[in-house]
Amino acid sequence: MGKPYASVLIDTYNHEKFIEQAIVSVLEQDFPASEREILVVDDGSTDRTPEIVRKFAPQVRYLPKKNGGQASAFNAGIPECQGDVVSFLDGDDWWVKEKLETILPVFRANPDIGAVGHGCLMVDAEGVLQSTIVPDKTYRLSLKSVAEARLFTQLRPFFGTSKVAYRKSILDRVLPVPEGAIIEADEFLFTAAPCLADVIALEQPLFYYRLHAGNQFMMQAMDERGQRRKFNSLKCLLEHLPPKMRSLGAPEWIVETVLEPLSLEVEMMRLQLDGGSRRDMWRAERAAYRLDYKSRPLGYRIFKQFSLLMALAVPPRRFFQLKRWYATSGMRSLRKYIGEPAGAAPIVGEMPGK
Repeated sequence: MGKPYASVLIDTYNHEKFIEQAIVSVLEQDFPASEREILVVDDGSTDRTPEIVRKFAPQVRYLPKKNGGQASAFNAGIPECQGDVVSFLDGDDWWVKEKLETILPVFRANPDIGAVGHGCLMVDAEGVLQSTIVPDKTYRLSLKSVAEARLFTQLRPFFGTSKVAYRKSILDRVLPVPEGAIIEADEFLFTAAPCLADVIALEQPLFYYRLHAGNQFMMQAMDERGQRRKFNSLKCLLEHLPPKMRSLGAPEWIVETVLEPLSLEVEMMRLQLDGGSRRDMWRAERAAYRLDYKSRPLGYRIFKQFSLLMALAVPPRRFFQLKRWYATSGMRSLRKYIGEPAGAAPIVGEMPGK
């Protein structure tokens, strides 16, 4: 077999219920098998995942390792990829059949781009569609100005693990990922990559993101241990990304602009988990309000001023309890009457629970 054009890297950990569907979705791609390879990095699974993956040999190369988290899985798997393009897939997600035949021609037609991302189909644990989330159009994104960098930050959700493919030459320059990023390691890759080349976000939804009790989305929403794990991973990224971006040629004003949402997320999580001053809470809430919305009806602006006053009136942890109550009590439906703000990000669709 000659050198493949595309490598598919699947990272997995205890995905015995889902890993077969992930692998089959790659094997059934409308793309020549002779032009791609499939590698599965197993981050120390203790269930039947190894047994299931090995069934697919020799079509699938199995790379077991000691449990260490997503960053360590990327650091182990990416150097093993032989393709010019590396496309990622989490072991509990799966691709639409046209995924590779859609993204790989984009790389061939644009030899100067470094990565291609796209939208997703959100499904529940049984595979029932919950929502479709896509950019409002296809974008070519760069870090050549503050405005372009801000647009990239708004569209960065479309470069998460199962949504993205990179040129291998870009990944070789970005590695290693700091291994303290037990989760969210994909953010290191998709934040550093645009320092080297433009990236493209396609408006098509090309994979299924599964919401279930074991994945990070649900843990962050329900479990404090999951929140703490995310917080520590994001703190690690915030420590390591600035020097990496500078080493790849990004000027300081680009570093600050691109990392502003990450810095704010870390601060919000610190206040939620560990508490802090009410003034810090007010500043963080005001900054999030500025970043999240591009237009705000008068009624919503009045409501938000009340919310900001509450941030000053109660301790941060209590403030987050009130926010959760607002989100789960049905009070959010009041926006129909006071006015719904328009999000700053050019995105069609919405995450469940937002």
